[in-house]
Amino acid sequence: MILYTVIPCYNEEKVLPETIRVMTEKYKDLIEENKISFESRVLFVDDGSFDDTWKMICEAHKENKIFCGIKLSRNRGHQNALLAGLMEAKEHCDAAISVDADLQDDIDAIDKMVEKFGEGCEIVYGIRNKRSSDRFMKRFTAEGYYRLMEFFGTHIIFNHADYRLMSKKALEALFEFDEVNLFLRGMVPMLGFKTGEVYYERRERFAGESKYSVGKMLDLAWNGITSFSVKPVDMILFAGVLISGFSVLALFVLAMLTIFGVLKGTAGWVISSVFLCTGINLTALGVVGQYVCRAYLEAKHRPKFIVEEKTDEAVDEAVAGGDRASGE
Repeated sequence: MILYTVIPCYNEEKVLPETIRVMTEKYKDLIEENKISFESRVLFVDDGSFDDTWKMICEAHKENKIFCGIKLSRNRGHQNALLAGLMEAKEHCDAAISVDADLQDDIDAIDKMVEKFGEGCEIVYGIRNKRSSDRFMKRFTAEGYYRLMEFFGTHIIFNHADYRLMSKKALEALFEFDEVNLFLRGMVPMLGFKTGEVYYERRERFAGESKYSVGKMLDLAWNGITSFSVKPVDMILFAGVLISGFSVLALFVLAMLTIFGVLKGTAGWVISSVFLCTGINLTALGVVGQYVCRAYLEAKHRPKFIVEEKTDEAVDEAVAGGDRASGE
């Protein structure tokens, strides 16, 4: 199989020498063990770096042809850079693995991913088995992030970031998603196909600092919620109906108490009326939001379905497999 490893880079001159060394050894071992083809490559994506990242990528390519790279015209963010690399790799590979350049994801997990691919998995997720290397606040916020996404109805793989293998078929299906606001962790599970999981322990960053600030992480989380869930709008509509219902009930009770002379004064009427108006406004906002959400989802132009296999192709593959077996 031809394997491409896509590595987005943004000002990674401090970690690139070690990344290149590790990937050279890993690809050498995989090729010698006949797990991947000698045509396999490591594809770096320079996401508008202003240090020597692109220069180092070019030098690595000159010294060893397993390395290649593309340079984006300007910084477009991790998700866009990653997608650019995957779409570039799609034209040349049987499968592509995405991994960050900071050496925190265990490169040895690639072997297991390749094995899962050989077993028929079109997508293989790299999942952290624990977060002992994270500080308390990082661990708390990360786990809270996954819980929050799940609460809002966005299906993502728990403790999985962007370390995954995708077959050519899965990459072609991903190409059908015509979206500007990218959230690959939510898009990839939508593809379907046969999936597998590989667990690994995340390591300490080799050098440099993480390019994912708290602001960027919050922006990614919000993008994931707004791109894949209309639940916030549903919650507004539900709150509006609930407040309106209780307000009407309260006004009815106040009317009965006033009629029977139990209640005097207008304070209760004023408060209930304010709540009723608030409930009506929220309900109206929620109803309008439902229509906006439908227009928003239509504007994304997501594929209505993805065909995994056809009977003719399945038969042809079975026959080809039989011919190879008989030939051996």
